Formats: sequence, C-alpha cells, structure tokens
Amino acid sequence: MTVLVTGSSGKVGSHLVRLLAARGVSVRAGSRSPEKLALPEGVESVKLALDEPADFPAALAGVTSVFLYCEASAIGEFVERAEEAGVEHVVVMSADAVLRPDAAVNPIAAPHLAVEQALAASSITSTPLNCGALASNALPWAWQLKARGTVGLPYPNSYADPVNERDVAEAALAVLTDPALRGRSYHLTGPEALTFTQHIAAIEAAAGRSIPVTEVPPAVWRANKPDFMPGDIADALLDLWAASSSPVPLTGDVEKLTGHPARPFTEWAEEYAGPFRG
Repeated sequence: MTVLVTGSSGKVGSHLVRLLAARGVSVRAGSRSPEKLALPEGVESVKLALDEPADFPAALAGVTSVFLYCEASAIGEFVERAEEAGVEHVVVMSADAVLRPDAAVNPIAAPHLAVEQALAASSITSTPLNCGALASNALPWAWQLKARGTVGLPYPNSYADPVNERDVAEAALAVLTDPALRGRSYHLTGPEALTFTQHIAAIEAAAGRSIPVTEVPPAVWRANKPDFMPGDIADALLDLWAASSSPVPLTGDVEKLTGHPARPFTEWAEEYAGPFRG
C-alpha cells in the first residue's frame, strides 16, 4: 500500500506522514512546496497543489490510498485522475459544517461538501472525517496579542469543541490502515465544549501570564479581519459564533478510532504556549 498525504506541510498532514512512516507504510508526501518539507527517512515527496491539475498524474501514480484536504476548485479532475491511477480509498479531512442544514449554501461548508459529493459519486471508497473546530484555530490570538496587547473577540462566550490535530492525524491513520473502518463518516470533536474565554484561560495557565481580552463589536472585527480571509467566510464565522451561545454537541469518534480519549485543549495550550509568552 502507498498512501499519498496531501497538505504534508500542515499540522495534520505532517503528523500523519510521521505516523504512517513509523507504522512502516509507504508514504508519498504531497505539498505545493515539497522542497520545504522535513520528512522521515524513506518518505518521498512530490509537488502537489490541489488547485493545479497538472500536478495530479505524477502525484497519484502507484497510489493506493489518499489523505485529502478539502480543495474544491479542481476536485472533478482530481477524482478522475485518482480513478485512472487505481486509487481505492480516500480519507477526506472535512468539516462538521457539512452536517448542518445550510451546508450547500454556507461558504465554509460548501467546498467541503463538494469534495465529499464528488468522491461519493465516484468508484472510490471515501471516508470523511468531519472535524470540529481545530485547536490550532487559537494560534492567531498570539499574533493579536503581540501586535495589540489584547485579544479582540466579537463573541467571547461563544462555544467551540477544540479537537487536537494529533487526534485527527491518529484517526486518519486508523482509517487508512484498517479496511473495516472505511466507507463511513466520522464526526471528530474535542472532549469538551469551551467558550473562547475558557480557551484563553487555558492558554494563560500554560503561558504563565495574563492575556487581556477585549470584546469588540462584530462590525469592527469584520472590518479588521485578516487580509487572507474572504469576506463571505468572515460573515459565516460571525454567524456561527453568534449562534453558538450554548455548548456544542460532542462525539466519541476520536476514541472510537484511536483507542484513547480525545486530547483536552489544555494539552494543546501547553504545547503551543511559547508564542503567547511574548
């Protein structure tokens, strides 16, 4: 078996490459900039940008399974090339937004849904991992803190279910290496629902410092959104946070796949406390 891991420079993809290599699985690490990857011995790299179909044939040649980040712009071509290459199974790192009633029109959910649907209509077995909020979504707060001395939140009491990227990678490893787990979807969440204020408290404890929080009007947050964030995504996030005033539902799918409880957010905070210290 040869597994192609897309997005191998990302937090989930990089963890997964190491886990597969340690298991003795043949791994091909795909990245837009493969020369920048730090890979375990014996792991080959390949140029693969999911919005550049010219990369697909070489990346997929001889591949049995794929770990696929959701990029919808060329998903039709990707599925066609994967079928031609004889790919049998694709694990999709998707979002739990696709589980909501407005998934087809929600700008966060729609690209993930398009990828899932394209694979479901193909001859390839697919296994979506519908992830809740990734723990690393908290990392940009460190940049705010450094630049402004405070973390500005439009909805500080909004709830999320932070899931550790290591748990997502371990869940993907399980599905990629156990055929009995394939062909169904899994909803991956953290072990607890936390408000953003509780996220900050966990980071404060790990960093050993106070982290000021400023509640900002949604319109002000929208006007100062990161430059890389499209406006429709910013609007969808504000709607999501406004609607998440009570704890979000949790699942046991991480433990079902990995054999251990989902890692608490405090573990992520300990690992990534450095950028918050100053």
